[in-house]
Amino acid sequence: MARCMPTLNPPKTLKTKLPPITNPIPSTQLFKTLPKSEKLTRISATIMSSHRKQQQLPSLDALISSDRREEVMGAIKSSLSNCLSETDLHLTVPGLKSKVRGKVRDIYDDGDYLVLVTTDRQSAFDRILASIPFKGQVLNETSLWWFDKTQHITRNAVVSSPDRNVTIAKKCSVFPVEFVVRGYVTGSTDTSLWTVYNKGVRNYCGNVLPDGLVKSQKLHANILTPTTKAADHDVPIVKRGLMSKDDFDEASAKALRLFEYGQQVALEHGLILVDTKYEFGKGSDGEVLLVDEVHTPDSSRYWIAHSYEERLENGLEPENVDKEFLRLWFKNHCNPYEDEVLPDAPEELVSELAWRYIFLFETITKSKFEMPLTRDPIHDRISRNVSLALSSLRQ
Repeated sequence: MARCMPTLNPPKTLKTKLPPITNPIPSTQLFKTLPKSEKLTRISATIMSSHRKQQQLPSLDALISSDRREEVMGAIKSSLSNCLSETDLHLTVPGLKSKVRGKVRDIYDDGDYLVLVTTDRQSAFDRILASIPFKGQVLNETSLWWFDKTQHITRNAVVSSPDRNVTIAKKCSVFPVEFVVRGYVTGSTDTSLWTVYNKGVRNYCGNVLPDGLVKSQKLHANILTPTTKAADHDVPIVKRGLMSKDDFDEASAKALRLFEYGQQVALEHGLILVDTKYEFGKGSDGEVLLVDEVHTPDSSRYWIAHSYEERLENGLEPENVDKEFLRLWFKNHCNPYEDEVLPDAPEELVSELAWRYIFLFETITKSKFEMPLTRDPIHDRISRNVSLALSSLRQ
């Protein structure tokens, strides 16, 4: 994630009030703080125990050894050479005007709509590291699930999803700001909260942090650390005209509320939502809409909840279900920020990451991930489905 940038009036922690979240578990019951010091925050054993009685929560054993893992791994390994690394729908779908290639998504302009194709490209350190089987489908379907579940907080730009890897969205003016929300002091990149905190920074994006925090510790309150996508990240959002103050305040409040809701849902499913980023745009009617992706393993960090407390107390890294281990592999084997050529990611790590993405999808949504038919070329399938969807929308 990029560095934070100052706002017009840098907040300590944004506390804009919105209607309460509809959820059976109050946020005050989800965590309790040890009274003796400010160093550790325990997950409530009572809450976790009650959830275990209702459902089987994920564990490291389920992640690294299970019948489902063996089943999925077979499909992953047979698809290592059949990833969706590039798309050219502007050449195969009539009417698409242009292509913008993002780190993961290829975006096509259809006049009134945008066609967003989520590829299998894996990015980190502002680089493409590898292609991960089924990753694009996982991200697209995970986002669609969260877009649907968060409509009580904010409307989004989704129009339809004609293909496993595709979302058709309303065209809107996307704010050049990433609304990064963090609940824990962690991370391994140069701009992560733990890295800058460990170097002595105690005022991060206007959020005052106490001394004595340890890596992976829960913050006493979620914090907002907005960033830009520009080369110069540290620019005032409002003063530079990137957003109006009203739009910035509205998007900030929605981001914090989305994150709080995401944390509650994740914990109900035995996971901890550690941090994430949101993007917003303004529709033709002036409404601020949620865009891009929501709570995916690309945009978010997830840990397994039941082992978090014990591992924190023993100085161990939390068990994660995201791409952090791949980041660490590249940091240990090269300089991913400066080396012109990066080493190839080992197939074992690529396969493991693909499985973790699928594991997360199934854990969060409580549904089985449907493997695509390998005999059907992915690009041909997408071209066909997008063509049919756009023809219907244009009528």
